[in-house]
Amino acid sequence: MAVVSRPPLRVWVWTAATVALAVVAVLLWRNSDAAATDSTTALPPVGAPAGTPAGAVSEAWAVPGDPRAADVVEGGRVLAGSDHGVRALEPATGQEVWRYTRANAWLCGLTTTDDVVVAVFRTEDRCDEAVALDAATGVRAWTRNVNFRADMSLSSTDRIVLAHAPTGIVTLDPTGNNIRWRYAPPSGCELLGSAAGDAGVAVLERCAESAALRLRLLDGFDGDEHWTRDLPLPGGADAELLGADQLVGVRVGDRVELLSGPDGTLLTTLAAGPDGAARQSATDGAVLVSAGGTLTAVDPVSGRRLWEAPATGLPGEPVPDGDRSRLTVPGDDGFVHRDAATGEQLDRSLVPGLPAGGTATAVGGTVLLRLPDGIRAYR
Repeated sequence: MAVVSRPPLRVWVWTAATVALAVVAVLLWRNSDAAATDSTTALPPVGAPAGTPAGAVSEAWAVPGDPRAADVVEGGRVLAGSDHGVRALEPATGQEVWRYTRANAWLCGLTTTDDVVVAVFRTEDRCDEAVALDAATGVRAWTRNVNFRADMSLSSTDRIVLAHAPTGIVTLDPTGNNIRWRYAPPSGCELLGSAAGDAGVAVLERCAESAALRLRLLDGFDGDEHWTRDLPLPGGADAELLGADQLVGVRVGDRVELLSGPDGTLLTTLAAGPDGAARQSATDGAVLVSAGGTLTAVDPVSGRRLWEAPATGLPGEPVPDGDRSRLTVPGDDGFVHRDAATGEQLDRSLVPGLPAGGTATAVGGTVLLRLPDGIRAYR
């Protein structure tokens, strides 16, 4: 008669331990950041898109929602944010080429600069994780833990990412993962706005002991203060910091004040328009202000007005065109392509019913229009 032998007790113990470890590993994986992350990458685009926008264009594709990045084009891709991450799209077709999303986290802010996309995510009650992705390919460049408020926002300029919250600001290196410096307003002062540009990092404050606003310009790389100016605020008026590229721009009530980057001298004042709205950007040789249906180019050294043109929004990055650069300016009936130096109209792309208030960037034969409620592409 055959004798049935049973495994020793230690075998049963090892087997049970192995099964338990496998179950724990599966549970940990299901609840981990890795399991919640949906990430794809792509090859970089081959060359720059060819062509120029046609004389009449129409909407080719659109992405609803807040894009969250001031510059939606970086590395030859269109970057669109969502509640849980970011996608990169092909400009001409809107086809997705890579994505990075987190099912267990919410996107706090998104910005693009230096060929990378920097995104900050919230996993609990604070925005606590930052990641940088190559804009062209989606390959991760770095990640780090941060400790930002849930109501923070991101913006950037060359080599500087700026995280803003009502209680202070933090600057990060977009191509590394280090925090450069922090700034909090003095006791009794409220931080109204901040902006990063080639002039530095500007902060606008309201302090209890003064009827005026306080405008500071800090060095973008070490945070040292360059200058401080008091801006009188008319009774009942509000104020908004517009930008810090070449000139520091502030809307105070119904006027726009442009101050010198080196010393804070007031160089020129523009009307903010009947709705009190104004926006600012810059090219290599001019500061651009869109207000009241007019785009004004201002010399960054003298404050002299270089040219003016009708506009319902701002142009994005200029496009090289032979020995000059061209700007794509949104208008009432479409896009007007202008010489960046003189404002001369070069050609136009008609679009019936073009929404106002966007930023237009030409990429080959496509025009991308960044709006508060999404991105639209016209071809």
